[in-house]
Amino acid sequence: MIADRPDRRSAKLLAVDSAGKMRHVRRTELASVLSPGDLVVANDAATLPASLCGTHDASGDPIEVRLAAWVSVRDPTRFVAIAFGAGDYRSRTEDRAPPPGMSPGDRLSLGSLVAEVERLLDHPRVLVLHFLGDRGSILGGLARSGRPVQYAHVSRPLALWEVWTTIASDPVAFEPPSAGFALDWSTLAAWGQRGIRFATLTHIAGISSTGDPVLDERLPFDEPYRIPERTAASIRQAAVTGGRIVAVGTTVVRALEAAAKADGGVSSGDGLASGRIGRETRLRVVDAILTGVHQPGESHFELLRAFADDSVLERASAALVEHGYRTHEFGDSMLIERQHRGLWHTSTP
Repeated sequence: MIADRPDRRSAKLLAVDSAGKMRHVRRTELASVLSPGDLVVANDAATLPASLCGTHDASGDPIEVRLAAWVSVRDPTRFVAIAFGAGDYRSRTEDRAPPPGMSPGDRLSLGSLVAEVERLLDHPRVLVLHFLGDRGSILGGLARSGRPVQYAHVSRPLALWEVWTTIASDPVAFEPPSAGFALDWSTLAAWGQRGIRFATLTHIAGISSTGDPVLDERLPFDEPYRIPERTAASIRQAAVTGGRIVAVGTTVVRALEAAAKADGGVSSGDGLASGRIGRETRLRVVDAILTGVHQPGESHFELLRAFADDSVLERASAALVEHGYRTHEFGDSMLIERQHRGLWHTSTP
């Protein structure tokens, strides 16, 4: 656990190759574990201030809503949201009070924004909200009244700029594609000097925790993405030259595998990443993942099981603990290369 946001330049990196061999380096030395011809693909989505506090008008009770997904990216007024009662990020999410009882048509006063409960979904914390106003007024209201979704492991309030990666572009994500915190301009320059190529896509990263174990089992929710033609072309070129496709974060893995074609390329354009990637998934595009430090049971950790068998991940987890790696979005990093399935040992389900 971390009490505050650490210096990204001091971060560590555990690199695990396709044979399960491990290497500890500083994250600033990331270029040393990549090879000329590799293509690194990162998510350029910027993060919305998606946490809104206010009042449930019918009862007068306090409420926090955390926007978790767009109902449709073509409709900027409607969101799937996770609701909580009194309290804030300084309490652990799993300890938060339930939201006030709500019915369709109820209004929520959320700072400068007003939202109506359009419908309740099949869990007390999950609802669809319709914000009153047009795109400009809603985004402006989020900027004035919202703040980044935050969890108790960071003790002070985060500014919006702190949850934007170096390459952040359109503000469409609900939580940061935090694996991208490993990137900075000096890292990208070092890659260019070594012949390591770089491309981006936009994937709308959703919420990572709801505080309810049953609801967390559904994560990640379906997430839209957009793959530029130039990125698809770079992936085709890497296939020809034998370079690895290295995904920066779980969102990039989800997008590329959702867009995968039979020939190992990807389709450009818009798509929807749905379902979980896990142990039974046969990856068709991505050869390695640069990610944060995840713990068993988390949806992000489950995705790592598509890259390496459980014995390798267990050894990696032990090494992370032994060497004091930091977890969570501002922590340290791992680079895991996909194992060849024929090398996998028998692992537990």
